[in-house]
Amino acid sequence: MAESLINRRLAAILAADVVGYSRLMHRDEAGTLALLKTRRRDVLEPLVARHKGRIFKIAGDGVLVEFASAVNAALCAIELQREMAVANGGAGEDRRIVLRIGINLGDVIVEGADLYGDGINVAARLEELADAGGIVVSGATYDQIKNKIGKNFEDLGSRTLKNIAESVRLYRLVGSSAPAAAGATTDKPAIAVLPFANMSGSAAQDCFCDGLTYGIITGLSRFRDIFVIASNSSCAYKGKHIKVQDASRELGAGYILEGSVQQASGRVRITAQLVDGATGRHLWAERYDRAIEDIFSVQDEVTEIIVGTIATSHGGRLRKAWQNRAAAPGTKDVQALDCFLRGMEALNRYTREDNQQARALFEKAAAIDSHFAKPLAKLSWTYLIEASFGWVRNPEESWTKAFDFAKRAIACDDDEAYGHYSLAGYHMCRRQLDHAISEFEIALALNPNDADILDDLALCFSFSGQPEKGLELARKAMRLNPHHPEYYVMQLGQILFDCRKYDEAVTALESLRNFDTTLMRVYLAAGLAALGRIPEARSSIDRLLELDPDATVARWASYDMLPYRNPEDLEHCRQHLAKAGLPE
Repeated sequence: MAESLINRRLAAILAADVVGYSRLMHRDEAGTLALLKTRRRDVLEPLVARHKGRIFKIAGDGVLVEFASAVNAALCAIELQREMAVANGGAGEDRRIVLRIGINLGDVIVEGADLYGDGINVAARLEELADAGGIVVSGATYDQIKNKIGKNFEDLGSRTLKNIAESVRLYRLVGSSAPAAAGATTDKPAIAVLPFANMSGSAAQDCFCDGLTYGIITGLSRFRDIFVIASNSSCAYKGKHIKVQDASRELGAGYILEGSVQQASGRVRITAQLVDGATGRHLWAERYDRAIEDIFSVQDEVTEIIVGTIATSHGGRLRKAWQNRAAAPGTKDVQALDCFLRGMEALNRYTREDNQQARALFEKAAAIDSHFAKPLAKLSWTYLIEASFGWVRNPEESWTKAFDFAKRAIACDDDEAYGHYSLAGYHMCRRQLDHAISEFEIALALNPNDADILDDLALCFSFSGQPEKGLELARKAMRLNPHHPEYYVMQLGQILFDCRKYDEAVTALESLRNFDTTLMRVYLAAGLAALGRIPEARSSIDRLLELDPDATVARWASYDMLPYRNPEDLEHCRQHLAKAGLPE
């Protein structure tokens, strides 16, 4: 009789907890608790509401959610893992919230707002068996969701679970053991690096292949607006022959980087190719042939080049492919990244109109996503450029805004290199060169493979009286990013002029096809004058005066425009501009 009074219903129960929660709390109790609450508010609760679920219990790091539909529970779990991974971005281990999730469909006892019974206990036991970032479901759940959510599951067989009378059949979502699969719908380009294949026929080369693979994953992971599938997931494909499209689907990566290593007669050949995960189309491919006197140096060099080529903001092949993908509805974060990348294209044309367009796009990106630090950092650069190029009546106001936006970017995300990069640019333009170099070095410590940062550090060394060191870094930046924008070449020409390598400087500057700015004309005219090619120098001055009718030697050969540390370097430029015919 008492049994008939018990209120029961069938429910899909999602159980989740945080991997390594005790370790996180030990390192930073207050910070971990605050981060967990933020993730519940910003990620968990909206997803549960969207999939018509109900959170009925929160205990420490654990949460229990009820759904009327097993399909809704599974879809919510998949999105939850993906969104948690996106929120983690490139954060360090002590700032990552990674979940394990179990789902069970079963009978539950209802007491007010709470639920009890084996239906819940099974879900909790399944969660304990899931990998970090993974999802495990019961056989009852699988029977309801198979062929309905477009995902593959691996049958783990029947298991006896603690304090559960009957064994339970388990299924694991394939590709869910990463700190989450992000897929083609992610709000940033998602890439998986498959293990480089050993084509040498020698097991001894496995170490080199593994080192190359892990090095590339680590390097790519430093770019905060790229989602990189964790190595424990992508490297599970080592030694397996699998279609790129299958790996893309299972890992949730829109792009796949794969390659091979072959060694013979004291040389090594490394191939790499970036592939569209949906179509299998090759987006980029390169071959690197190297002597192997020092195999680890070869490994480091090729790793740097591949990472720079794939990921650098300006000209990176992954970003180009992602930006040119078929238009599709996306999240606000997708819109923010699109605005940022379009802003970068405008900014790097270095005209007054493009600078204004870039600023509007960066402002829009920052408004869409208040946690996205890069637009704030690049807003700083728009004010730096207009102040240093003399495009505003009140440059001090622009300098102040440049400094403020750089500091805001650092405050928004201190682990993002671009905030320190913009502060370095501010100090460089203000002729505070030691401070600038220090901030550039912080930025490079956060992301040593970012060729853009390296290229501007090269210019800073040239301004500081070390042009040969700057030249070395500029050439390295161009090696790291072979598809670099033209401003790399402009700055190379400027540094070559500072090195008194006038022939090379003029050759570099004359090679520019779509980059015709005031600064380019200043250095081209000065370089031509230094070579005694006066008619050509005066032609360049004529173009300079078209771009800047107020141009004079006093205006351009000044510390405001060219922040050289040593007066003799500024005088070197001044003399050759006068020789080229620029009015005093």
